Amino acid sequence: MWSEDKLKALRAQFAEGAGGDIADPDFARIAKLIFKDGDRRRAPYAGLPTFLDAPIQDGDPSGLQVAIYGMPMDLAVTNRNGARFGPRALRAIERVGPYNDALGTAPVHEMAVADIGDVPFRSRFDLHQSLDDITAFVDRILAAGALPLGVGGDHSVSHAVLRAVGRDRPVGMIHIDAHCDTGGSYEGEKFHHGGPFRNAVLDGVLDPERTIQIGIRGASGYVWEFSYASGMTVVHGREVSEDRIPEIIAQARAVAGDGPVYVSFDIDSLDPAYAPGTGTPEIGGLSTREALAILRGLKGLNIVGGDVVEVAPAYDATNNTAHAGAQMLFEILSLMQFSPALKG
Repeated sequence: MWSEDKLKALRAQFAEGAGGDIADPDFARIAKLIFKDGDRRRAPYAGLPTFLDAPIQDGDPSGLQVAIYGMPMDLAVTNRNGARFGPRALRAIERVGPYNDALGTAPVHEMAVADIGDVPFRSRFDLHQSLDDITAFVDRILAAGALPLGVGGDHSVSHAVLRAVGRDRPVGMIHIDAHCDTGGSYEGEKFHHGGPFRNAVLDGVLDPERTIQIGIRGASGYVWEFSYASGMTVVHGREVSEDRIPEIIAQARAVAGDGPVYVSFDIDSLDPAYAPGTGTPEIGGLSTREALAILRGLKGLNIVGGDVVEVAPAYDATNNTAHAGAQMLFEILSLMQFSPALKG
């Protein structure tokens, strides 16, 4: 029962305490990292915006465990363009992190993480050259011993990343999306954003039998037979419900196994009610809560890279899509802290 003595005890402990004065040992560990200057923190709306408020290390991945970078390119879209502005939109989101309450980590403070800027594209008009530029940029990140965490851009960029990440051995993939993105060529072009993972498998850099695609739905299912023929596991959006999420997580972990795995999150996996700002929205998608639960269930997998793609801020009047994208980026970064692939 509440009493005067209990009130006195609370006053003695908390009345004069600063924001960073924490008694609980688990919370105190985080507070010590974040409140380095007593109760002072840099205002989230001040200074130069970076991904997840990470420090800047422009173009230089040296000394990093995780390098976050942008891929502002949408030359491969089939519907509405504008995802080239996705990296800028996610950098402008200031209300994500620094503490991940579900995973118990403050990843930007507990790992060597930096925003190393955007891929320096040689041309705004040449799709194939731009994809090559991404591969070369990720090669530099890997050579420095860092894990690459990218922000697109349309989903064609993921194939370019996988050409680097999967060069020495094909990797598995956790792919959360409305679309399988395993279509063939259209109008003479096979490197569009609807086919990156067919291309990656045929290039020998993606293991289809260690790939799971979650949230798939929409009217284009008839063009994705490659997913089934190659041995990918497909979980349709209509199969996702709150009570089934533990089963889906277990299935994803079983498919990925202990080997290296890439995480690719297309923002259109979310229902347009949560993320309208994308080029190919599909009704009937995941909620943000469902997506968070699925990602957080991947803790401990051997994650070797990841991306968040297809945020098109021109269709995002409320900034909800960019905010959701930044949160998913933060979740993947948090998972990397527990990956066996993390160096150091």
